[in-house]
Amino acid sequence: MDFQAGILQDGSPMESLEKQLICPICLEMFTKPVVILPCQHNLCRKCANDVFQAANPYWQGRSSVISGGRFRCPSCRHEVLLDRHGVYGLQRNLLVENIIDIYKQECSSRPLKKGEHPMCKEHEDERINIYCVTCEVPTCSMCKVFGAHKDCEVAPLQTDLKLLSVPHQTELNNCISMLVAGNDRIQTIISQLEDSCQSTEENSEAAKRELCARFDALAALLEEKKAELLQRISQEQAGKTAFIQSLICQYKEQLEKSSRLVETAIQAAEETGGAAFLMVRPSNLPPPRWIVEASKGGRLDKIEQGYESMDAFTVSLDHLTEAVHALDFDPAEEDEEYFDGEEEEGEE
Repeated sequence: MDFQAGILQDGSPMESLEKQLICPICLEMFTKPVVILPCQHNLCRKCANDVFQAANPYWQGRSSVISGGRFRCPSCRHEVLLDRHGVYGLQRNLLVENIIDIYKQECSSRPLKKGEHPMCKEHEDERINIYCVTCEVPTCSMCKVFGAHKDCEVAPLQTDLKLLSVPHQTELNNCISMLVAGNDRIQTIISQLEDSCQSTEENSEAAKRELCARFDALAALLEEKKAELLQRISQEQAGKTAFIQSLICQYKEQLEKSSRLVETAIQAAEETGGAAFLMVRPSNLPPPRWIVEASKGGRLDKIEQGYESMDAFTVSLDHLTEAVHALDFDPAEEDEEYFDGEEEEGEE
């Protein structure tokens, strides 16, 4: 700065105002003309032009056929789009310029207070007022006469600063341009990573939906097959149960007939004479008709041993269980190529 900003005490309103008038690029107070960006932040026009040139190295000037360019505000990273006029198409902030002029006038009218000027570390009572050209450091007069810089080439501090301001400013501008370009590259990488993150989330959701659809289809197929096998078991159960029930009915009918014949035989045995007793023949004669009827129960159908078993309807699912446990994602060739590319980049 070309004015005494340090004459104000820390925390004063004027110092707070000074902080608001500092350019975020050169870290100096805004120099005329000040430009106002679309995001309402301010820059020195030269600083804005340096940032613009760093972000658009092929832009050749206001007479260029290129339609325009863009760069990011160093304060908020807002992207500023410029027309073919470049930085010269930005609006000047006359209000900030007037405030700076008033501030400088106010600062120059205040007397310098003791203790506010930088002092020499070797000679505590001496102010730093010269610049050692040989060592490229500011120092005091005592250091030149008696100190470490007595054999060095020196110059007045303000004069030498003016001579050094141009190369230092150029070097600073180059550094700023490199930093801004690096920040733009980093911002580009961040944008790419954010896009990759969003794409990863979208692709993951699609993969989840596809996986759920495949498993739902598999579950539906298993349910259909289960219903089919249950139907076959039910049909076999109905057939066997109907056959057994018919046998039960036949045996019940035969039992009922045999019981009635037994009752008839008992009544005949109780008769001591008469026609009823004549129904019983001697053992050497053919058996009575009721005995023949009673013996028919032994000739009815019977079920075979194990007829009620359903072992034939056992299904082994071990191979399906193993197949389910072995389910996994197929290795994608794209992923393998991607990882191979990363390894090659790492080796480079």
